[in-house]
Amino acid sequence: MFSHVMVGSNDIARSKQFYDATFAAFGGKPAIQDDKGRLIYQHNGGMFLVTPPINGEPACGANGGTIGFSMTPEQADAWHAAGVANGGVACEDPPGPRAGSPFYLAYLRDPDGNKLCALHVIGS
Repeated sequence: MFSHVMVGSNDIARSKQFYDATFAAFGGKPAIQDDKGRLIYQHNGGMFLVTPPINGEPACGANGGTIGFSMTPEQADAWHAAGVANGGVACEDPPGPRAGSPFYLAYLRDPDGNKLCALHVIGS
């Protein structure tokens, strides 16, 4: 159903540092930057983009929105650590399995406040 996900950034260089580091934790390659300054990440058939807002207004995180990435628990831990070390902020509970659910989860906010989640279905 989805072709891509795009988030806004107020500082593309800062976002590139954050996303290059977090994507590397689960095998992703560094961004390709196009002539409009957008960062383009491609991994396992999906595409994730980071852009300065086209309307010139400041970028902000979507209140209530979360973008999820599939990965193993080990990748999720490395992703979370790379994010915190590169300008992200830990949010929600620490990385780990969630009681009463089949999920291993880790949450971060990127430097612009976008909420991100690493998810693994335990037993899959």
